[in-house]
Amino acid sequence: MSISTQYDPTQVEDKWYQYWMDQNFFHATPKTGKEAYTIVIPPPNVTGVLHMGHMLNNTIQDVLIRKARMEGKEACWVPGTDHASIATEAKVVKMLREKGIKKSDLSREDFLKHAYEWKDKYGGIILEQLKKLGASCDWDRTAFTMDSKYHDAVIKQFVDLFNKGYIYRGLRMVNWDCEAQTTISNEEVIYNEDGEKAVLYHVKYQIKDSDEFVTIATQRPETIMGDTGIAVNPKDDRFKHLIGKKALVPFINREIPIVGDDYVELDFGTGCLKVTPAHDPNDYEIGQRHNLEIVDTINLDGTLNEKCEIDKYVGQDRFKVRKMIVKDLKEAGILVKEEEFVTKIGRSERTNSVVEPKLSLQWFIKMKEISKRAHKAVMDDEIQLFPSKFKNTYNHWMENVRDWCISRQLWWGQRIPAYYYGDGENDFVVAENIEQALEEARKTTGNESLTADDLKQDEDVLDTWASSNLWPIAVFDGFNEKCYDPATGKIDKSKNEELNFFYPTNTLVTAPEILFFWVARMVIAGYEYLDEKPFENVYLTGIVRDKQRRKMSKSLGNSPDPLDLIKQYGADGVRTGMLFSSPAGNDLLFDEKLCEQGRNFSNKIWNAFRLVSGWETTDESQPEVNAQAITWFENKLNKALTELEDHFSKFRMSDALMTAYKLVWNDFCSWYLEWIKPEYGKPIDAATKAKTIELFEQVLKLLHPFMPFITEELWHELKDRKDGDAIIVAEWPKTQSFDEKILKEADLLFEITSSVRNIRSSKGISPKEAFELTTNAKAISGISESLKKLANLSEIKSGDKPENAFSFVVGSDEFFIPASDNVDMEAEKKKIEEELNYTRGFMKSVEKKLSNERFVNNAPEQVVAMERKKLEDAEAKIKTLEESLASL
Repeated sequence: MSISTQYDPTQVEDKWYQYWMDQNFFHATPKTGKEAYTIVIPPPNVTGVLHMGHMLNNTIQDVLIRKARMEGKEACWVPGTDHASIATEAKVVKMLREKGIKKSDLSREDFLKHAYEWKDKYGGIILEQLKKLGASCDWDRTAFTMDSKYHDAVIKQFVDLFNKGYIYRGLRMVNWDCEAQTTISNEEVIYNEDGEKAVLYHVKYQIKDSDEFVTIATQRPETIMGDTGIAVNPKDDRFKHLIGKKALVPFINREIPIVGDDYVELDFGTGCLKVTPAHDPNDYEIGQRHNLEIVDTINLDGTLNEKCEIDKYVGQDRFKVRKMIVKDLKEAGILVKEEEFVTKIGRSERTNSVVEPKLSLQWFIKMKEISKRAHKAVMDDEIQLFPSKFKNTYNHWMENVRDWCISRQLWWGQRIPAYYYGDGENDFVVAENIEQALEEARKTTGNESLTADDLKQDEDVLDTWASSNLWPIAVFDGFNEKCYDPATGKIDKSKNEELNFFYPTNTLVTAPEILFFWVARMVIAGYEYLDEKPFENVYLTGIVRDKQRRKMSKSLGNSPDPLDLIKQYGADGVRTGMLFSSPAGNDLLFDEKLCEQGRNFSNKIWNAFRLVSGWETTDESQPEVNAQAITWFENKLNKALTELEDHFSKFRMSDALMTAYKLVWNDFCSWYLEWIKPEYGKPIDAATKAKTIELFEQVLKLLHPFMPFITEELWHELKDRKDGDAIIVAEWPKTQSFDEKILKEADLLFEITSSVRNIRSSKGISPKEAFELTTNAKAISGISESLKKLANLSEIKSGDKPENAFSFVVGSDEFFIPASDNVDMEAEKKKIEEELNYTRGFMKSVEKKLSNERFVNNAPEQVVAMERKKLEDAEAKIKTLEESLASL
């Protein structure tokens, strides 16, 4: 059967992926005497579809898991999805709205039915797309953060942390998303790096029973009606006489006290600060210190309520009221000035709406104590971050960690297991289910007549990250009743075969932006429940950006569809394209040309296969030249493998790919195959072809983690294989010693060959024309026969420069090639004279620099030595050029 001239991934990828699935190669189970290698996928949201960030992240994971599998480890890559409470609820609400259904018209149970229907229809799309990329996940283990067992684990964690005193319920200032109508954590508040334009409004407040005014600068005039105090610095001579007096809130004339507080900076703003405890976290703290009233004038949806005391503002959106009140302040003559400035405005990561600071009764986790071991683990390198620069970021966050608000005002998610038996703030019990809650409530109240109907479960659900923090534990059912002891709040993994074998996991591949959202919280959970780290290494990828350094996004229209890329360039081409320039922790500047380069690489490998497979064999003995080529490539392969292992150990994935790429493109295809290639139409000796196929197999093994599809195809094309004899489970090559002397000798061979070829090309000499090479170089004695073949030389003579010859220098040795009769000698003279003039000019500039005593005395010794070497090289080159010119 004829072999296609080009590699066609569309004929290969689905075939081999199905084969791997049918052979069950992806599935891992605990095995005695085998080493586990575990990766848990950062679970993408069920709302998600494959984007470039997923492509990069999952390609890296697949490279690591495929290599581990070939190394004989029990490689387990656990896939799954996150329920993504805010994002998914928003999608479902939108879907219902399009059908004319309001969420408010549904019961919680009916809404959740719709949500699960949506999840079942769309939630697995991204996992199916990952298969197109070649992701070798253990699909039998696919998890979901609201699976029944996972849900139970999350509830058990809540109960445990509450019983340990880490979880509490309290009225605190939170970040409120008015669009999603839920709290969000500090880490879910995002800021534009360049800031946003805003206006500072300078407003006059009258002092009670006085004609005196103080001017206050505010960015949020719509909150004026919630003011309950004015603060000044007690050391400020301008205003300390006002402390203890009262001011009047504009329009509503509420009397508010003027207090002295060190929080107010003497040299910032006007020196007077309006205090609105319900709508600013710093104001809230001031209000607590001075027992100020709390007046909450903004509703959950961002509209103003009756407490603002001005009818025309009630029911209007906060930003509309801002425009209205500014107009009213101007008309009242108390708006002193408006001042534009740039500031950072907090926005919700999910909806992009401006975050409203709001006092709310919420559930929190005390973070300071529970995070200490997780902090130490990373700082002591028990868990290693790659690149290590992120240790500083992690350290800063852990040192300044604040209590974590974990309740969300949603229906989609794990419902908080708190059950209320009365109207008081503390009239509740926390339990895993209604039966346990009823028992606990009867004990707490002493009322045995309580029934389940008397209990009302908390309406809120948990923050998504308060469930995904258990991911490496819960995917192996770590909270099952056999191994989890609720009395101690600990897991005995020896009682759970899978957890015992696969935990701790080996490597987590994720993005730096969720280092605290997710990574730190998984570390906290690992030590809290198993006294053990959840993973050994954390590889932090960069952000995928376009050539203009913009983050890829649908809104900018600069993000290609990954599946379209795969159709155009093949999965292997896209995988290598992503990895060609993706150093850990640094942004990847993506260019589609990288995928094109990946596709070209596939074609290069394919053409190498076509060449080798097309050779007929003979029983003649192996030529010495071929034996030399084989010895060299074996050494080169071993050196490359040593480099590759070093790169993998340091998670230099891009460097690892480039090592494999150069080995194949430069060393195997460009040199080795040229070295052994028989004359056109002639056979090759059987021993060389057999060895070449063996070396080709080794090369394919090194490439397989990066390019799984073409390597599997060629593995089966190179020779007949038994069922199950696939490259995906072939043995990874073992590192062996290599002879640097052999490699250096070959480097000399290649440099001389390249120089000869350059002269052929530049002088218009046919590559088929064999000619003599003259030299006095002794170093080439061991490679002369190979040099004749690669450079197409009829003879290599020892001697001085012949007349009418071209010359080149390699190292310290000079080589001469006779000038062809077809060469235009006058043109050659002109070229040499131009180069000679340039080199003389260059030499003069170096001489001038070295004659400058200040430079020689003050420049680093290494720099001066480099300049002297330039001078020596220039002198030698001038001598050679002059001799060449004379000979012509």
